Amino acid sequence: MKSLQFIFLALCLMLSSDAVWARDWQRERADFVLAEQAVEQGNSPAFQTLAGALTEYPLYPYLQYQWLKKDLTQTDKIRAFLTAYKDTRYASLLRGKWLKTMAEHGQWRGYIDNYQADGDVALECLYHWAQYQAGFRDQALIHAKRLWMSGSSQPSECEPLFTALSISAVMTPEMIWQRFEMALKENNRQLAEYLARQIKGLDRDAAESWLQVDKNPELIKEDKIRLRKDKLSSRIFAYGIERMAKSDPDAAVLLWDAEKNGLPLEDSIKQMIERRLALALAAQRKTGAYDRLTGLIANDSEVREWRVRSALFEQNWGHIAAALSGLTLDELKEARWQYWQARLLASAGNNEAARTQYSQAANDRSFYGFLAADAVSQPYRLTDKPVLPAANGLNDLAAEQDFQAVFELRALNRDMEAERQWWFAVSKLSKERLAQAAKVAESWGWPHVAIKTLVKADYWDDLALRFPVRYLEQVQSNAFLHNLDSAVVFGLMRQESMLDSRAESSVGAKGLMQVMPATGRQIAREIQQTLASDYSLFDPDLNIRLGSYYFKKLLIRFDGNMVLATAAYNAGPARVGKWLPSTGSIPADIWVETIPFKETRKYVASVLSYAIIYQQRLNKNALKLRDLMPAIPSG
Repeated sequence: MKSLQFIFLALCLMLSSDAVWARDWQRERADFVLAEQAVEQGNSPAFQTLAGALTEYPLYPYLQYQWLKKDLTQTDKIRAFLTAYKDTRYASLLRGKWLKTMAEHGQWRGYIDNYQADGDVALECLYHWAQYQAGFRDQALIHAKRLWMSGSSQPSECEPLFTALSISAVMTPEMIWQRFEMALKENNRQLAEYLARQIKGLDRDAAESWLQVDKNPELIKEDKIRLRKDKLSSRIFAYGIERMAKSDPDAAVLLWDAEKNGLPLEDSIKQMIERRLALALAAQRKTGAYDRLTGLIANDSEVREWRVRSALFEQNWGHIAAALSGLTLDELKEARWQYWQARLLASAGNNEAARTQYSQAANDRSFYGFLAADAVSQPYRLTDKPVLPAANGLNDLAAEQDFQAVFELRALNRDMEAERQWWFAVSKLSKERLAQAAKVAESWGWPHVAIKTLVKADYWDDLALRFPVRYLEQVQSNAFLHNLDSAVVFGLMRQESMLDSRAESSVGAKGLMQVMPATGRQIAREIQQTLASDYSLFDPDLNIRLGSYYFKKLLIRFDGNMVLATAAYNAGPARVGKWLPSTGSIPADIWVETIPFKETRKYVASVLSYAIIYQQRLNKNALKLRDLMPAIPSG
């Protein structure tokens, strides 16, 4: 429940003070809820009476949408709604449901007349099916081919159109093969199996063989695939090499090098395989990765960057120099590569030039900028330029109908619907007004929305907006309990959830510190804490308690190494253990730069740099990034 103070302040932003006192917002909200109940009950008289008193309420269009979607045969009323509220989010939603009802009843002319493209593939398929039904078959089939040629499974609404395509002269065996390959590359095995059944004759056996290789790439070592040199078998072999490279790049390289010269494959396919093998070797820190990358014809940004990383992991400064010289001028301006250029100069004893390069990199507020600043004992450049509200800008923006609707949805605790409405509202704004909208979200106590909105505004220098200090008491008490720095806990929370206590990941991690339910239950038992249900992880107090305890456990497991514990919080301790050097130690900056997973590489850099920023937000300055990065020991 939001505090009375919050509601009062936010309403003052939304409307003039006269309007605030002239309206009974609590009564309107109560009537809105009663009207929704009338919708659910199908009570038309009650709904009409309640809705009639809410015509000026910001959620009136939402209310009407709920009523109209219950009976999509009300054509005249729906048309009137779409005209009166064409600029609202609910116009598109209602139109989509109305169109699907027309399709169900075969009202194809009405569908064509009322369709508006909005990126919904299901509605687009139905539109072209309506064209087909109306006699515009050639045009419909052209679009059917475009929609069908996808490695993704398309909505069921596309089936009638695709069936017409499949029996037309437009469909060819080559198209089926092409989509079959696209499906496998997108790991859509179910679609690939369906398409294999559409392939006729001897090619059907080849498709089945391809599916077997997809499931078990080791099969390409068998003579029946390896020794056949026809074009289709060679493509299957090349695909198997790609798959094998993910789990055993050394074996994939040996097999590919032994067979590649005799394969009737296009140069583009051979070059693509060479690129995949080289990158797989590099990502798994294999010997020979640098040489393989250097020998590629392909020279895109990913190849250039991994060439540097492979040289760094070797700690071969001659290779590092050559790889850095291969970066583009724009890439060399990035703080990351400026830092490594400085490290290269320092390794050669060119200390003055190294200091100049470090100083240049230190101008950037980032992980590598902070490392560079530490290298030359400079203070961190924490540029802070708060968004300046325009005169009446926040009031005017918050008073707009779309934003009033957001506020009311939040007041009614409809957070998910409120957020959907927010992104609809801000999609219409310029970058300047997006920055103002971020300030509105901040004033409404909506930190993660403020942060994301500021990103859309491409504005990065308002540190209070980007790095809010919330849940301070809980963070400080748990940090003290586990001998952690509060800034580090905030850094983790900021990266994990943007301080959204309701955050939930696609794999089920929940809350401020994105605790997995199984991990939460285990930790709760260890600290003798009751975890009533997975839903409890959304409680800020409990989530911070569990997340802080777990991070401390990781620190203990990795002998206090902050870099390894941070990586393990993201990728898991077992995986991090596999990434440790087999012998000796490796500088932490090199280890971070060469982490195999892009997500974890970015995660570690973000958490540690956010910790530096948060110490400034907490009015502290003792934390140094170099102190968080001791050498990485062997496993």
